[in-house]
Amino acid sequence: MRKGIIWRVILIVFILALSIVFFLPNTPLFEHMPKWWKDVMPNKGIVLGLDLQGGLHLVFEVEEDKAVDIATERAITTLKGFLEKKNLKAEIKKDGLFILVSPNTVDLKKAIEETYPTLSLIDSKEYLKYKFSDREIDNIKKSASEQVLEIIRNRIDQFGVAEPTIHRQADNEIVIQLPGVKDPKRAIELIGRTAILEFKLVNDESPVAAELPSIISPEEEKALLEKFKGKIGDEDEILFQRVINKETGAVSKIPHLLKKQVLLTGDLLSEARVNIDQRFNEPYVSLTFNSLGAKIFEEITGQNVKKRLAIILDGNIYSAPVIQEKISGGNAQITGNFTLDEAKDLAVVLRAGALPAPVKMIQNVTVGPSLGQDSIDAGKLAGIVAAILVIGFMIIYYKLSGLVADFAVFLNIIFLLGAMASLNATLTMPGIAGIILAIGIAVDSNVLMFERIREELRAGKTPKAAIESGYKKAFWTIFDSHVTTLITALVLFQFGTGPIKGFAVTLSLGIAINLFTALIGTKTIFDILYSGRDIKRLSI
Repeated sequence: MRKGIIWRVILIVFILALSIVFFLPNTPLFEHMPKWWKDVMPNKGIVLGLDLQGGLHLVFEVEEDKAVDIATERAITTLKGFLEKKNLKAEIKKDGLFILVSPNTVDLKKAIEETYPTLSLIDSKEYLKYKFSDREIDNIKKSASEQVLEIIRNRIDQFGVAEPTIHRQADNEIVIQLPGVKDPKRAIELIGRTAILEFKLVNDESPVAAELPSIISPEEEKALLEKFKGKIGDEDEILFQRVINKETGAVSKIPHLLKKQVLLTGDLLSEARVNIDQRFNEPYVSLTFNSLGAKIFEEITGQNVKKRLAIILDGNIYSAPVIQEKISGGNAQITGNFTLDEAKDLAVVLRAGALPAPVKMIQNVTVGPSLGQDSIDAGKLAGIVAAILVIGFMIIYYKLSGLVADFAVFLNIIFLLGAMASLNATLTMPGIAGIILAIGIAVDSNVLMFERIREELRAGKTPKAAIESGYKKAFWTIFDSHVTTLITALVLFQFGTGPIKGFAVTLSLGIAINLFTALIGTKTIFDILYSGRDIKRLSI
């Protein structure tokens, strides 16, 4: 046997062994492997998609108008701070998406336009009336949807869902598929949480604060807000702290009068992690601010010693501790009778960042594993039937050479499954269709070569010469057809959505592997069968 053939055999055997090792975690045999094997060798394999193992299919709508509303509120906060530094006294309030500034002076108008060039002056009669320009509003909405997509992706990655599918649909809709999720409710809450973290001062000096009841039931919240609606000023607001009785599980609420001004927000966080309180053995979330946040937090605590600072998440107060002294280092903590899972989820959403706009769930479909098993069974049946028909046709029509082609198809399937397992690819029903199509393409490649070999035999060449010439002349035809199909598959992967990507992955891998098995695998088998032998007739 020639040296070149030996190296090709070694290469094929090596790739075959590697494919089996990578695919082994998807077989029952993996459970019986020793622990050292599971620790050292690949242990993930192919992941089943939503349609095969069940899970969640969610569609969220980004409330883009709310993003503009939030941006308007932040603009007001920024303007107030800027004008105070400029020693310009002004009353600034919000009217829908408009910012009203009084009095109407040249200096005030100039300062505002320098600070916020994206604001457009709408009216200047009674107030200076500003609004974001139409172009800026479009940018805010577009940016909000893009940020929501990335933040949700980060949250899900930290939550630990294997192979999620997340992509935009239309301008403001996000599709999320979570295969194998065991706690759908928790996943939905984690994804949909806005997670806007704010720090505000409690206004205990106001007479209204003394009138507030110490604790109320959740049912009394609406009536209390209605009662104090006309009593609190424009600079104040009432928010509630949720309290749970550990013995009875009853929920109560503590009303707090807060100053509306936001002193610090969660976008300056650098870390959020779960710790356990050693005194009460309860989890809490420890916060660490970046350098700018730490500086602002130190200023806030230094200027407001003996006052209470409320920590607010999505409009709910989690704690309102008294500031005992200036706090340096930028560390704070959120307590609130958490379970460990609740604390972990809160840390996840804070690390991933707040959503720039609320999201509304418009579709929630749970795919059961029984439906997935039906899909797997149907895919297996389709694959087995296709394989039997192809194998039978090749043996009947091409005889011994057809058997060689069938062996190449067998190698093709093993290599393909091994490659998918090595990439921890997600297998879906469209992916199974891609595998079956790849089998068809593999057979087609062998048909092209065998017909070329037949032509060479009819031209009077010897079997060995016919094989060499057939492979040589068919090479570029096969190569060109595979490359064009591969380009199509890559385009599908780049621009397609979840199911189409699954089809494109298996098809791309199948085409690349087929080039190897068709041009090198079958040629090696022919070389082994006929090397060193003077054959007169070729079974083809």
